[in-house]
Amino acid sequence: MTGRGLEGFYRGGRRVLSRCEIRVGGREPLAVQARMASADRARFVGTLRTSPQAGPDPDVVVERNRFADGTERITLHSAAPRPMRLPVEVVLGTDLADLGSIASGTAGPEIPASVHGSGLRWSCPTGNASVTAEPPPSDALASAGLLRWELDLPPGGSRSVELRVRPDGAGPLRAVGRAATSPLAAACAEGDDPRVSALLQTSIEDLQALLLRDSANPADTHLAAGAPWRCGLAPADALVAARMALPLGTGLAAGTLRILARTQLTGPGPQSGMIPGPRRDAGPYLPPQCTGTEATLLFPVLLAEARRWGLGEQETEELLPAAERCLTWLRTAVGDDAYLRDPHPGGPIRCETQAHAHRAALLGADLLDTCGRTGGAALREWAQALRPAFREDFWLDDRRGGRPAAARAPDGKPMPHLGAAAVHLLDTGLLGGGAVAPGLLDKVQTEKLARLLGSPVMDSGWGLRGLGAKEPGFNPFGHRAGAVRIQETALAVAGLAAAGYEKEASSLLRGVLEAAETFAHRLPEMYAGEQRTEGSAPLPHPAACRPAAAPAAAGVLLLTTLAGIRPDAPAGTVTLRPVRSAPLGEVGFTGLRVAGAPFSVRVSRLGLIMVEEAADGLQLGA
Repeated sequence: MTGRGLEGFYRGGRRVLSRCEIRVGGREPLAVQARMASADRARFVGTLRTSPQAGPDPDVVVERNRFADGTERITLHSAAPRPMRLPVEVVLGTDLADLGSIASGTAGPEIPASVHGSGLRWSCPTGNASVTAEPPPSDALASAGLLRWELDLPPGGSRSVELRVRPDGAGPLRAVGRAATSPLAAACAEGDDPRVSALLQTSIEDLQALLLRDSANPADTHLAAGAPWRCGLAPADALVAARMALPLGTGLAAGTLRILARTQLTGPGPQSGMIPGPRRDAGPYLPPQCTGTEATLLFPVLLAEARRWGLGEQETEELLPAAERCLTWLRTAVGDDAYLRDPHPGGPIRCETQAHAHRAALLGADLLDTCGRTGGAALREWAQALRPAFREDFWLDDRRGGRPAAARAPDGKPMPHLGAAAVHLLDTGLLGGGAVAPGLLDKVQTEKLARLLGSPVMDSGWGLRGLGAKEPGFNPFGHRAGAVRIQETALAVAGLAAAGYEKEASSLLRGVLEAAETFAHRLPEMYAGEQRTEGSAPLPHPAACRPAAAPAAAGVLLLTTLAGIRPDAPAGTVTLRPVRSAPLGEVGFTGLRVAGAPFSVRVSRLGLIMVEEAADGLQLGA
């Protein structure tokens, strides 16, 4: 860590250490490898030649293991034939800057250090931090931020120094997934393509590492959106990730829903029933959007689908009032209008918001009906009226066959740019009996959208671009202006496969799988949407979270889409609609969860499916 850019240890929204440089014998080791060893550990390896007469071979290896809990272990391994005494110096520094300043490039200079116990300490009006060392250093120089040791290395021996970074008053971090019973099943995958196994394993490991407890109700867990920028509760992201992770069980969904139900706004006023959330950038054409609207519409969807996957009746009943309040908010916000408008005056009517609202209305109505509650008929009536209006107002015919508008401006003018938000039109949601809800587009429009998503304009070869490559303002690194965002690609794959467009779905799936290999199967939040060429690799986005919850859960959805599992646990059935073209050859999953029991399934190279383990009495259909 050199103190440049985004480098550092972060805790509680603040950078507690920005610089940690090592010199051995007065020289910086030659870096030979850097990699993520797990979701919460990075490993760096460097080498040194301590004797010029020894030839080109290094005789000291410097290994640095950096952990997300703020610990760094520095180990020197000697291959020299003689004992050595090596001076080791570590130079430390920090600016104690907050995440917002770092992200915008306005972090201040480093803060002067003071010697403190067995290490150094930094203080400023907004916080304090310290680094302690074991064993204690022989020298500490505050003005240079330097700790120094004299380490004796026997032939073939090793010596270690451990640094512990802490904000003042903070105890050690404890990952929920390691310290408590995880709500996620330890599923495994295998098949003709070895990357399938690696991606599922790493995705689950990332989800485990991002689990957080609700401080007031420790039995409930949710996912942090991603490290390092979004380690708190982001309602829409948490719901999206929990939904995509349903094949691993309903425990995460239940905890996330309970946590968010406690944040729901109540009382009089137009926001009553909403799940609050921050505003989010929507790209170069649209103003920021309210993630609270998305979260409010996702809440009943996740509850309805979690029930189909096996969420217990008692848990469903406990969460049902909060879902009813979300649906009441939807009907109240729509009023006599055909569309759900932005909550901020003068905002556009967004295509993806109508897709979210339509899905929430249909799955919410299904949930209310099956739980013996009223209100389902009114939701279906509105959704039924929305479909023809949407097809008329949002579909733009052009010489290439037409496309959905991204939004309609307040004056009614369509905003025609093509972006990944259109995939939400294919994400209709799971109903009872293995059926999916009807979509906002008709059959012909769905086919045209599928062809667009599968074209080079949108499919970069590594996944789906956030904005079409031919659109003005396209930027391959743009957060919502061209970069590949994994969760949107996963929703596209699942939606295309469900609609029968396996060729387009398979192309996107293979692209993400090949991109994942270059990231050691630890998918980042996003990466550049440059067109794939022979011998190229996807370019990392410098500000992407990694690990991140939605991409990790998207890895689960991408792979399990191959089996097409559509459960209806209350009815005691599961329908299987595998991808018949078997784009990755034979693939098998063990340890998934359906109806509260292990579920294992295999898809052959011919696209035939066989269930190898399921709950007793569960009826299977295809």
